[in-house]
Amino acid sequence: MDFTARRIVSLQPSASVILSSIGALDRLVGCTKYCEEVIPGISEGRFIVADSWTSKADEILAARPDLVIASVPYQVEALTQILKCGVRFLGLAPKSLADIYADIAAISSIVGLGAEGERVIATMEETIREVRARVEHGHRGLRPRVFCEEWGKPLIRSQGWVAELVEAAGGRFFGTPGKQTTEAEVVAADPDVIVASWCGSGDRVPLENMIANRHWEQTTAAKSGRVYCVDDEFLNTPASPLIKGLHALAAAMHPEMFVMEKGLRRIEANCMAANRQED
Repeated sequence: MDFTARRIVSLQPSASVILSSIGALDRLVGCTKYCEEVIPGISEGRFIVADSWTSKADEILAARPDLVIASVPYQVEALTQILKCGVRFLGLAPKSLADIYADIAAISSIVGLGAEGERVIATMEETIREVRARVEHGHRGLRPRVFCEEWGKPLIRSQGWVAELVEAAGGRFFGTPGKQTTEAEVVAADPDVIVASWCGSGDRVPLENMIANRHWEQTTAAKSGRVYCVDDEFLNTPASPLIKGLHALAAAMHPEMFVMEKGLRRIEANCMAANRQED
């Protein structure tokens, strides 16, 4: 008998991206509205359901799935709704690149496309090795201290896989990944580079206001204009888009070596100059 999943409901963009990257998007019968932001047009002809945080059993069952894939963040009530469906359920909770590779392998295996999953993983690993080697060969100076945040209020550092990407791109990640910090702690750390990639905000982080409101004008990053926004999907989608995030981080840390990629925006120079004049 064939037990591979044929009708899948994805409750998180990362799961939808993984299905797309292994050529299994035709199995997807339902997804969230947030998946549209990562894969434009994906919602056409598919059931739109609430995500892993606010899942509803009736929405999931309407799509008649034989597999539901969800990922962090969860709420207990949402998990109850998912389990209430009585449908095979794959719950993901990645914290590192190794976890992400394991999730790709698990999804590709469950849909009978294990070899495609291995290809995606190998491509990600090879790209990371290439960037690491390029940095080590071409930039032998000090590794810049980098502060990355995935949310502004409260101030939360980016996840563990982002810390790994920062290291691969030749930087030093400040603090404990995924944990809250304070504006004062960031000032005390005096990062060389500041990167904001807020969940669900695309590229709309207000960098100029962020620096001024937090009184970060005297940090090394702000004084040198090395304050950046990286598109949300490039750092907060634990799947193949992280490779674009890696290139964006490399360009932010080593602009002399890496071209400014689409999805990387730098704070306006005239704004920083104005702040220095006011000081």
